[in-house]
Amino acid sequence: MSTIEQMPSTEVRWAPSAETDDHREIPPGSPPDEVAAGTPLGTLRAFHPGWFSVVMGTVIVGVAAYMNPGNVSSTVTAAHDVGVAFVLLAAALAVLIAVPYLLRLVHHGDAALTDLHDPVVGAMYATLPAALLVLAVGFATVGQTIMSAHAVFVLVAIMTAVGAPLAFASGVLFAYSLFTHERISSESANGGWFIPPVVAIIIPLTLIPLLPHVGPAAGRLLLLTSYGAFGIGLLLFLLLTAVVFFRLVFHPLPSAGLAPTLVIGLGPIGVGSIALLRLAAAGHPYWGASAGVVQILSQLSATVLWGLGVWWLVTAAALLVRYLRHGGLPYGVGLWGFTFPLGAYAVATLQLARVWQDITLEWVGAALSLGLLLIWLVVAARTLNAIRTGTAWQR
Repeated sequence: MSTIEQMPSTEVRWAPSAETDDHREIPPGSPPDEVAAGTPLGTLRAFHPGWFSVVMGTVIVGVAAYMNPGNVSSTVTAAHDVGVAFVLLAAALAVLIAVPYLLRLVHHGDAALTDLHDPVVGAMYATLPAALLVLAVGFATVGQTIMSAHAVFVLVAIMTAVGAPLAFASGVLFAYSLFTHERISSESANGGWFIPPVVAIIIPLTLIPLLPHVGPAAGRLLLLTSYGAFGIGLLLFLLLTAVVFFRLVFHPLPSAGLAPTLVIGLGPIGVGSIALLRLAAAGHPYWGASAGVVQILSQLSATVLWGLGVWWLVTAAALLVRYLRHGGLPYGVGLWGFTFPLGAYAVATLQLARVWQDITLEWVGAALSLGLLLIWLVVAARTLNAIRTGTAWQR
Protein backbone atom coordinates (compact mmCIF):
# COMPACT_ATOMS: atom_id res chain seq x y z
CA MET A 1 0.00 0.00 0.00
CA SER A 2 1.37 3.39 -0.88
CA THR A 3 -1.63 5.62 -1.23
CA ILE A 4 -4.71 6.48 0.77
CA GLU A 5 -6.93 4.96 -1.89
CA GLN A 6 -5.40 1.55 -1.22
CA MET A 7 -6.27 1.70 2.44
CA PRO A 8 -9.61 0.66 3.89
CA SER A 9 -11.65 3.72 4.78
CA THR A 10 -13.50 2.11 7.66
CA GLU A 11 -13.38 2.47 11.40
CA VAL A 12 -11.37 -0.01 13.44
CA ARG A 13 -13.19 -3.34 13.36
CA TRP A 14 -13.11 -6.64 15.23
CA ALA A 15 -11.83 -8.41 12.16
CA PRO A 16 -8.22 -7.95 10.99
CA SER A 17 -7.54 -4.93 8.79
CA ALA A 18 -4.60 -3.31 7.08
CA GLU A 19 -3.79 -1.52 10.32
CA THR A 20 -4.24 -4.47 12.67
CA ASP A 21 -3.84 -7.75 10.82
CA ASP A 22 -0.50 -8.47 12.50
CA HIS A 23 -1.69 -8.08 16.04
CA ARG A 24 -5.44 -8.37 16.39
CA GLU A 25 -7.30 -11.41 17.71
CA ILE A 26 -11.04 -11.90 17.66
CA PRO A 27 -12.25 -13.07 21.08
CA PRO A 28 -13.84 -16.52 21.13
CA GLY A 29 -17.55 -16.40 20.49
CA SER A 30 -17.51 -12.87 19.12
CA PRO A 31 -20.57 -12.17 16.98
CA PRO A 32 -20.09 -11.16 13.35
CA ASP A 33 -20.51 -7.49 12.50
CA GLU A 34 -24.07 -8.05 11.29
CA VAL A 35 -25.06 -9.52 14.64
CA ALA A 36 -23.23 -6.76 16.52
CA ALA A 37 -25.19 -4.16 14.64
CA GLY A 38 -28.53 -5.93 14.88
CA THR A 39 -28.95 -7.22 18.43
CA PRO A 40 -28.74 -5.56 21.84
CA LEU A 41 -26.25 -8.18 23.05
CA GLY A 42 -24.05 -7.76 20.00
CA THR A 43 -24.31 -3.99 20.20
CA LEU A 44 -23.16 -4.02 23.81
CA ARG A 45 -20.27 -6.34 22.98
CA ALA A 46 -19.02 -4.05 20.22
CA PHE A 47 -19.43 -0.84 22.25
CA HIS A 48 -16.33 1.25 21.56
CA PRO A 49 -14.11 2.19 24.55
CA GLY A 50 -13.61 5.65 23.08
CA TRP A 51 -17.16 6.90 23.57
CA PHE A 52 -16.17 9.11 26.50
CA SER A 53 -14.40 11.34 23.99
CA VAL A 54 -17.92 12.70 23.35
CA VAL A 55 -17.93 14.03 26.92
CA MET A 56 -14.44 15.51 26.56
CA GLY A 57 -15.33 17.27 23.31
CA THR A 58 -18.56 18.68 24.73
CA VAL A 59 -17.01 20.00 27.96
CA ILE A 60 -14.22 21.81 26.14
CA VAL A 61 -16.74 23.66 23.98
CA GLY A 62 -18.33 24.89 27.21
CA VAL A 63 -15.00 25.94 28.73
CA ALA A 64 -13.98 27.82 25.58
CA ALA A 65 -17.37 29.54 25.35
CA TYR A 66 -17.31 30.55 29.03
CA MET A 67 -14.02 32.40 28.41
CA ASN A 68 -15.94 34.75 26.09
CA PRO A 69 -13.69 34.45 23.00
CA GLY A 70 -12.90 37.88 21.63
CA ASN A 71 -13.32 39.36 25.13
CA VAL A 72 -16.22 41.58 24.04
CA SER A 73 -18.07 42.89 27.09
CA SER A 74 -21.51 42.76 25.46
CA THR A 75 -21.27 38.97 24.91
CA VAL A 76 -20.19 37.94 28.41
CA THR A 77 -23.65 36.85 29.60
CA ALA A 78 -24.41 34.87 26.45
CA ALA A 79 -20.97 33.27 26.48
CA HIS A 80 -21.43 32.19 30.10
CA ASP A 81 -24.88 30.76 29.38
CA VAL A 82 -23.54 28.74 26.45
CA GLY A 83 -20.64 27.53 28.56
CA VAL A 84 -22.89 26.33 31.37
CA ALA A 85 -25.25 24.62 28.90
CA PHE A 86 -22.45 22.62 27.29
CA VAL A 87 -20.94 21.53 30.61
CA LEU A 88 -24.34 20.36 31.88
CA LEU A 89 -24.97 18.57 28.57
CA ALA A 90 -21.60 16.84 28.93
CA ALA A 91 -22.48 15.69 32.45
CA ALA A 92 -25.74 14.17 31.17
CA LEU A 93 -23.89 12.47 28.31
CA ALA A 94 -21.35 11.04 30.76
CA VAL A 95 -24.14 9.33 32.71
CA LEU A 96 -25.74 7.96 29.52
CA ILE A 97 -22.46 6.60 28.18
CA ALA A 98 -21.41 5.12 31.53
CA VAL A 99 -24.34 2.67 31.53
CA PRO A 100 -23.45 0.62 28.41
CA TYR A 101 -19.74 1.14 29.12
CA LEU A 102 -19.95 -0.51 32.55
CA LEU A 103 -22.41 -3.19 31.38
CA ARG A 104 -19.94 -4.20 28.69
CA LEU A 105 -17.16 -4.54 31.25
CA VAL A 106 -19.40 -6.80 33.34
CA HIS A 107 -21.02 -8.92 30.63
CA HIS A 108 -18.35 -8.92 27.91
CA GLY A 109 -15.11 -8.74 29.84
CA ASP A 110 -13.28 -10.82 27.23
CA ALA A 111 -14.08 -8.32 24.48
CA ALA A 112 -13.12 -5.41 26.75
CA LEU A 113 -9.81 -7.11 27.58
CA THR A 114 -9.11 -7.73 23.90
CA ASP A 115 -9.61 -4.01 23.24
CA LEU A 116 -7.25 -3.11 26.08
CA HIS A 117 -4.46 -5.18 24.50
CA ASP A 118 -5.08 -3.81 21.02
CA PRO A 119 -2.45 -1.24 19.94
CA VAL A 120 -5.02 0.85 18.08
CA VAL A 121 -8.00 0.75 20.43
CA GLY A 122 -6.36 0.21 23.83
CA ALA A 123 -5.42 3.83 24.43
CA MET A 124 -9.10 4.79 24.14
CA TYR A 125 -9.77 3.43 27.62
CA ALA A 126 -8.04 6.56 28.91
CA THR A 127 -11.04 8.57 27.71
CA LEU A 128 -12.96 7.38 30.80
CA PRO A 129 -10.71 9.08 33.39
CA ALA A 130 -10.17 11.90 30.91
CA ALA A 131 -13.92 12.54 30.80
CA LEU A 132 -14.08 12.65 34.62
CA LEU A 133 -11.16 15.05 34.85
CA VAL A 134 -12.34 17.29 32.01
CA LEU A 135 -15.78 17.43 33.63
CA ALA A 136 -14.06 18.47 36.86
CA VAL A 137 -12.34 21.27 34.96
CA GLY A 138 -15.66 22.21 33.38
CA PHE A 139 -17.45 22.49 36.72
CA ALA A 140 -14.50 24.35 38.24
CA THR A 141 -14.86 26.83 35.38
CA VAL A 142 -18.65 27.35 35.28
CA GLY A 143 -19.77 25.81 38.57
CA GLN A 144 -20.18 28.91 40.69
CA THR A 145 -22.71 30.19 38.16
CA ILE A 146 -25.10 27.38 39.13
CA MET A 147 -24.01 26.20 42.61
CA SER A 148 -22.19 27.29 45.75
CA ALA A 149 -18.41 27.46 45.96
CA HIS A 150 -18.40 24.64 48.52
CA ALA A 151 -20.48 22.41 46.25
CA VAL A 152 -18.08 23.06 43.38
CA PHE A 153 -15.13 22.18 45.61
CA VAL A 154 -16.71 18.90 46.72
CA LEU A 155 -17.72 17.92 43.17
CA VAL A 156 -14.30 18.71 41.71
CA ALA A 157 -12.53 16.92 44.57
CA ILE A 158 -14.62 13.76 44.11
CA MET A 159 -14.12 13.66 40.35
CA THR A 160 -10.39 14.21 40.78
CA ALA A 161 -10.09 11.56 43.50
CA VAL A 162 -11.65 9.02 41.14
CA GLY A 163 -10.28 10.26 37.82
CA ALA A 164 -6.61 10.88 38.71
CA PRO A 165 -5.81 7.33 39.92
CA LEU A 166 -7.72 5.88 36.96
CA ALA A 167 -5.75 8.15 34.64
CA PHE A 168 -2.44 6.91 36.04
CA ALA A 169 -3.58 3.27 35.98
CA SER A 170 -4.88 3.43 32.40
CA GLY A 171 -1.62 4.96 31.21
CA VAL A 172 0.49 2.31 32.94
CA LEU A 173 -1.73 -0.56 31.75
CA PHE A 174 -1.66 0.56 28.14
CA ALA A 175 2.12 1.08 28.19
CA TYR A 176 2.58 -2.36 29.79
CA SER A 177 0.40 -3.87 27.07
CA LEU A 178 2.55 -2.25 24.37
CA PHE A 179 5.81 -3.30 26.02
CA THR A 180 4.75 -6.94 26.40
CA HIS A 181 2.93 -7.34 23.07
CA GLU A 182 4.60 -10.05 21.02
CA ARG A 183 3.45 -9.11 17.53
CA ILE A 184 3.09 -5.34 17.48
CA SER A 185 4.33 -3.44 14.43
CA SER A 186 5.47 0.17 14.04
CA GLU A 187 2.48 0.82 11.76
CA SER A 188 0.24 0.45 14.80
CA ALA A 189 1.52 3.74 16.24
CA ASN A 190 -1.07 6.49 15.95
CA GLY A 191 -2.15 9.73 17.55
CA GLY A 192 -4.53 7.87 19.85
CA TRP A 193 -1.46 6.96 21.88
CA PHE A 194 -1.34 10.60 23.00
CA ILE A 195 -4.55 10.18 25.02
CA PRO A 196 -2.95 8.69 28.20
CA PRO A 197 -0.31 11.46 28.31
CA VAL A 198 -2.86 14.23 27.86
CA VAL A 199 -4.97 12.78 30.69
CA ALA A 200 -1.97 13.05 33.01
CA ILE A 201 -1.51 16.70 32.03
CA ILE A 202 -5.18 17.40 32.81
CA ILE A 203 -4.69 16.34 36.45
CA PRO A 204 -3.07 19.67 37.51
CA LEU A 205 -6.06 21.56 36.10
CA THR A 206 -8.33 19.67 38.52
CA LEU A 207 -6.01 20.10 41.51
CA ILE A 208 -5.49 23.85 41.08
CA PRO A 209 -9.14 24.75 41.96
CA LEU A 210 -8.67 22.88 45.25
CA LEU A 211 -5.71 24.97 46.43
CA PRO A 212 -7.74 27.88 47.92
CA HIS A 213 -9.70 25.42 50.07
CA VAL A 214 -6.78 23.66 51.79
CA GLY A 215 -4.02 24.62 54.20
CA PRO A 216 -0.40 25.44 53.27
CA ALA A 217 0.92 21.89 53.80
CA ALA A 218 -1.82 20.27 51.74
CA GLY A 219 -1.43 23.02 49.15
CA ARG A 220 2.27 22.23 48.71
CA LEU A 221 1.43 18.56 48.28
CA LEU A 222 -1.20 19.36 45.66
CA LEU A 223 1.25 21.63 43.84
CA LEU A 224 3.97 18.98 43.95
CA THR A 225 1.53 16.37 42.64
CA SER A 226 0.43 18.72 39.88
CA TYR A 227 3.94 19.25 38.60
CA GLY A 228 4.64 15.52 38.87
CA ALA A 229 1.58 14.65 36.79
CA PHE A 230 2.49 17.38 34.31
CA GLY A 231 5.96 15.85 33.97
CA ILE A 232 4.55 12.38 33.34
CA GLY A 233 2.23 13.60 30.62
CA LEU A 234 4.54 16.04 28.87
CA LEU A 235 7.60 13.77 28.74
CA LEU A 236 5.55 10.78 27.56
CA PHE A 237 4.02 13.02 24.89
CA LEU A 238 7.47 14.02 23.65
CA LEU A 239 8.60 10.38 23.56
CA LEU A 240 5.51 9.27 21.70
CA THR A 241 5.76 12.18 19.27
CA ALA A 242 9.04 10.70 18.03
CA VAL A 243 7.40 7.27 17.61
CA VAL A 244 4.36 8.62 15.75
CA PHE A 245 6.55 10.89 13.60
CA PHE A 246 8.65 7.86 12.62
CA ARG A 247 5.50 5.92 11.72
CA LEU A 248 4.15 8.72 9.53
CA VAL A 249 7.46 9.18 7.72
CA PHE A 250 8.30 5.54 7.00
CA HIS A 251 4.86 4.00 6.48
CA PRO A 252 1.76 4.87 4.42
CA LEU A 253 -0.72 7.24 6.05
CA PRO A 254 -3.23 5.57 8.39
CA SER A 255 -6.61 4.53 7.01
CA ALA A 256 -9.28 7.21 6.80
CA GLY A 257 -10.93 5.88 9.96
CA LEU A 258 -7.82 6.82 11.92
CA ALA A 259 -7.39 10.25 10.30
CA PRO A 260 -8.77 12.10 13.37
CA THR A 261 -5.87 10.77 15.44
CA LEU A 262 -3.59 13.11 13.50
CA VAL A 263 -5.14 16.02 15.42
CA ILE A 264 -4.90 14.50 18.91
CA GLY A 265 -1.37 15.84 19.39
CA LEU A 266 -2.91 19.28 19.85
CA GLY A 267 -4.41 17.99 23.11
CA PRO A 268 -1.17 17.66 25.13
CA ILE A 269 0.11 20.88 23.55
CA GLY A 270 -2.99 22.87 24.47
CA VAL A 271 -3.51 21.40 27.93
CA GLY A 272 0.22 21.65 28.64
CA SER A 273 0.25 25.35 27.83
CA ILE A 274 -2.80 25.97 30.02
CA ALA A 275 -1.34 23.96 32.90
CA LEU A 276 1.94 25.87 32.88
CA LEU A 277 0.16 29.22 33.05
CA ARG A 278 -2.32 28.20 35.73
CA LEU A 279 0.24 26.41 37.88
CA ALA A 280 2.43 29.52 37.90
CA ALA A 281 -0.50 31.69 38.98
CA ALA A 282 -1.89 29.23 41.55
CA GLY A 283 1.53 28.56 43.05
CA HIS A 284 2.33 32.25 43.49
CA PRO A 285 1.86 32.17 47.30
CA TYR A 286 4.29 29.26 47.56
CA TRP A 287 7.15 30.68 45.47
CA GLY A 288 8.07 33.57 47.74
CA ALA A 289 10.59 35.91 46.14
CA SER A 290 10.86 33.60 43.11
CA ALA A 291 7.20 34.01 42.12
CA GLY A 292 7.90 36.54 39.38
CA VAL A 293 10.64 34.40 37.84
CA VAL A 294 8.44 31.29 37.89
CA GLN A 295 5.63 33.19 36.20
CA ILE A 296 7.86 34.55 33.42
CA LEU A 297 9.48 31.17 32.76
CA SER A 298 6.07 29.50 32.71
CA GLN A 299 4.71 32.08 30.29
CA LEU A 300 7.67 31.64 27.96
CA SER A 301 7.51 27.83 28.15
CA ALA A 302 3.77 27.82 27.47
CA THR A 303 4.32 30.06 24.45
CA VAL A 304 7.05 27.78 23.09
CA LEU A 305 4.75 24.77 23.48
CA TRP A 306 1.89 26.69 21.88
CA GLY A 307 4.15 27.48 18.91
CA LEU A 308 4.58 23.75 18.28
CA GLY A 309 0.80 23.62 18.10
CA VAL A 310 0.75 26.07 15.19
CA TRP A 311 2.93 23.68 13.18
CA TRP A 312 0.87 20.69 14.30
CA LEU A 313 -2.45 22.33 13.41
CA VAL A 314 -1.36 23.40 9.92
CA THR A 315 0.27 20.04 9.15
CA ALA A 316 -2.76 18.05 10.36
CA ALA A 317 -5.10 20.32 8.36
CA ALA A 318 -3.08 19.70 5.19
CA LEU A 319 -3.21 15.94 5.71
CA LEU A 320 -6.95 16.05 6.41
CA VAL A 321 -7.53 17.93 3.15
CA ARG A 322 -5.68 15.07 1.44
CA TYR A 323 -8.01 12.54 3.06
CA LEU A 324 -11.07 14.54 2.02
CA ARG A 325 -9.84 14.63 -1.56
CA HIS A 326 -9.43 10.85 -1.56
CA GLY A 327 -12.85 9.73 -0.40
CA GLY A 328 -13.55 11.63 2.83
CA LEU A 329 -13.82 10.39 6.40
CA PRO A 330 -16.20 7.55 7.32
CA TYR A 331 -18.27 7.86 10.46
CA GLY A 332 -16.73 6.45 13.62
CA VAL A 333 -16.54 7.47 17.27
CA GLY A 334 -12.99 8.54 16.43
CA LEU A 335 -14.42 11.66 14.77
CA TRP A 336 -14.80 13.07 18.29
CA GLY A 337 -11.02 13.13 18.33
CA PHE A 338 -11.26 16.41 16.42
CA THR A 339 -13.06 18.24 19.23
CA PHE A 340 -11.14 18.10 22.50
CA PRO A 341 -7.63 18.65 21.05
CA LEU A 342 -8.78 21.66 19.02
CA GLY A 343 -10.72 22.97 22.01
CA ALA A 344 -7.74 22.64 24.33
CA TYR A 345 -5.62 24.53 21.84
CA ALA A 346 -8.28 27.24 21.47
CA VAL A 347 -8.46 27.71 25.26
CA ALA A 348 -4.66 27.83 25.45
CA THR A 349 -4.62 30.48 22.75
CA LEU A 350 -7.16 32.62 24.60
CA GLN A 351 -5.27 32.27 27.86
CA LEU A 352 -1.96 33.19 26.25
CA ALA A 353 -3.60 36.16 24.55
CA ARG A 354 -4.67 37.52 27.93
CA VAL A 355 -1.32 36.87 29.57
CA TRP A 356 0.50 38.62 26.72
CA GLN A 357 -2.34 41.19 26.43
CA ASP A 358 -2.33 40.68 22.68
CA ILE A 359 -5.55 41.44 20.78
CA THR A 360 -4.43 39.61 17.62
CA LEU A 361 -3.91 36.38 19.54
CA GLU A 362 -7.29 36.94 21.22
CA TRP A 363 -9.02 36.95 17.84
CA VAL A 364 -7.06 33.91 16.73
CA GLY A 365 -8.41 32.17 19.82
CA ALA A 366 -11.92 33.38 18.97
CA ALA A 367 -11.59 31.98 15.43
CA LEU A 368 -10.39 28.64 16.79
CA SER A 369 -13.31 28.60 19.23
CA LEU A 370 -15.78 29.24 16.42
CA GLY A 371 -14.17 26.48 14.37
CA LEU A 372 -14.46 24.18 17.39
CA LEU A 373 -18.18 24.88 17.70
CA LEU A 374 -18.76 24.21 13.99
CA ILE A 375 -16.82 20.94 14.13
CA TRP A 376 -18.75 19.90 17.26
CA LEU A 377 -22.04 20.53 15.45
CA VAL A 378 -20.96 18.51 12.41
CA VAL A 379 -19.65 15.57 14.46
CA ALA A 380 -22.72 15.63 16.74
CA ALA A 381 -25.04 15.61 13.72
CA ARG A 382 -23.17 12.68 12.16
CA THR A 383 -23.28 10.84 15.49
CA LEU A 384 -27.02 11.32 15.89
CA ASN A 385 -27.56 10.08 12.34
CA ALA A 386 -25.33 7.07 12.99
CA ILE A 387 -27.27 6.25 16.16
CA ARG A 388 -30.54 6.54 14.22
CA THR A 389 -29.33 4.15 11.51
CA GLY A 390 -27.48 1.81 13.87
CA THR A 391 -24.09 2.33 12.26
CA ALA A 392 -22.80 4.02 15.43
CA TRP A 393 -22.39 0.59 17.05
CA GLN A 394 -20.47 -1.00 14.19
CA ARG A 395 -16.70 -1.27 14.06
